Amino acid sequence: MMDPSIFKIYHVHGYDPRQHLEHYFSDKPDMVFADDTLKFPIENLTRTFAQGHIKGDVLIDLSVSSMIHHLYASCGIFKHILVLKVSDRCILELKRWLNSRTGAFDWVHAAKLHGKIGGKSDQLEDKEENMRLAINHVIKCCLEKENMTNPIVLPPADCIISVWLLDNICKNEDDYIRNLRKFSKLLKPGAHLLLIGGLGFSYYTVGKDKIRTFSYDEDFVRRVLVGEGFVIDDCKVKKRTAESHLTDYKGIIFIAAHKQE
Repeated sequence: MMDPSIFKIYHVHGYDPRQHLEHYFSDKPDMVFADDTLKFPIENLTRTFAQGHIKGDVLIDLSVSSMIHHLYASCGIFKHILVLKVSDRCILELKRWLNSRTGAFDWVHAAKLHGKIGGKSDQLEDKEENMRLAINHVIKCCLEKENMTNPIVLPPADCIISVWLLDNICKNEDDYIRNLRKFSKLLKPGAHLLLIGGLGFSYYTVGKDKIRTFSYDEDFVRRVLVGEGFVIDDCKVKKRTAESHLTDYKGIIFIAAHKQE
């Protein structure tokens, strides 16, 4: 059992988002997490959006680090994609890619994967450019505030995508419920919430830092969503396939739900 004092907290201490992307989302030969962190989210989000019942004007993304691969499936469906980040470093890293700056993290492998899964592998350049145009605003948020983007008031969202953020910002069940409630307030009645998280997940490593995460199981997240007024439309769980000491998650969960009207 690791000493809890060695862990850092994502939204308090932060970390190098570029290292995080290299460890868990790159196309390097020794990046062993691709099936879990790239393929599984892209497959499920592509399938979900292809069904055609999730659409509208505003999509809010509340996810960790500076990743964007989970947003490819939503590109072209919403007029406005608003990305909320808790860290200036994450915003800076994301804006490097948005502005096509030299040295930005290369997401081409994720765009190719999305094209292959969605059957549109011949539209790679358009996909990259369309994604850059679709992300209208990158906004810093403070999770301790009731209005996370104060003084900015966000328009009610038709959909929220949240990938691994609740795992990172919550220390216990009460925290999870409290933060989910804040997310819910950003949604219109009847709007959709798409969650991706880790199961049995207590830490991950970025460089020399070990980041503490909240460990939960499928039954917990299902129970909390229903308790907070959501109807679960779909749930998929994938057992971990990666072999690595960098993190201890046991599986990945995808849940699509909608907020009761």
